[in-house]
Amino acid sequence: MNSVILIPARFASTRYPGKPLAELKGAGGTSKSLIQRSVEAARRVPGVSGVFVVTDDERIADACAGFGVGVIMTSSECRNGTERCAEALAQLHEPELVINFQGDALLTPPGFVTALIDHMVANPDAAVATPAMRQHPSEVRALQAEEAQGRVGGTSVVTANDGRALYFSKKLIPYLPKHALDGELSPVRLHIGIYAYRPQALDTYAATPVSELEELEGLEQLRFLAAGIPIDVVEVETPPFVLRELNNPEDVAPIEAALAAAGLE
Repeated sequence: MNSVILIPARFASTRYPGKPLAELKGAGGTSKSLIQRSVEAARRVPGVSGVFVVTDDERIADACAGFGVGVIMTSSECRNGTERCAEALAQLHEPELVINFQGDALLTPPGFVTALIDHMVANPDAAVATPAMRQHPSEVRALQAEEAQGRVGGTSVVTANDGRALYFSKKLIPYLPKHALDGELSPVRLHIGIYAYRPQALDTYAATPVSELEELEGLEQLRFLAAGIPIDVVEVETPPFVLRELNNPEDVAPIEAALAAAGLE
């Protein structure tokens, strides 16, 4: 299957302006920008036709030229990464599958993307797919503590019996009755913000107005559900390490520690 990975990247960020160009030290002390490390993570995915950064900022494009990745320039009017991927379609050579790889999720295992591609190949009627993994009880309790303090610690998802998403939320779902966290893995599935789209689904997304739920939750994928486009949730194996994203300057130190532990230069 002709699959391309797109890494949406924007310079403006309320919590961390200039985040794609933030420097992170690897296992041997070498410093690389977040966008370069995200590209390297995407390039570890086997069997894809190409990896491109999608941005509207010349500073990010210039940085990408320094380590040899293709850049697709898009409008500054794009409101999220899915809209940016949809706009980039016109500059791609008719891909069968588009992967939206998060530019701040440099620790994402390549197997997560491979699982999405395999699912889309095996299910030709699937329009959109995204991964999720079950959380250990200790991780859920940590998220509950963050939620109690008014902070968002991640996005959770619940599905129908056929694996299609019923809802995504920045609140922990489903409700957890007493003893729900007594097992090795909890009922809570953490959504991993990677997406596999058919081009037609992206075209429909771009033509669909922003939904109320999308605005309330701040979750772009809810526009698909509001428009009646199903999202297949692919369950992936929970890794032995915590998947951290670079959302705030305070995340740099633990991510550098994770890079060192993984031996990533």
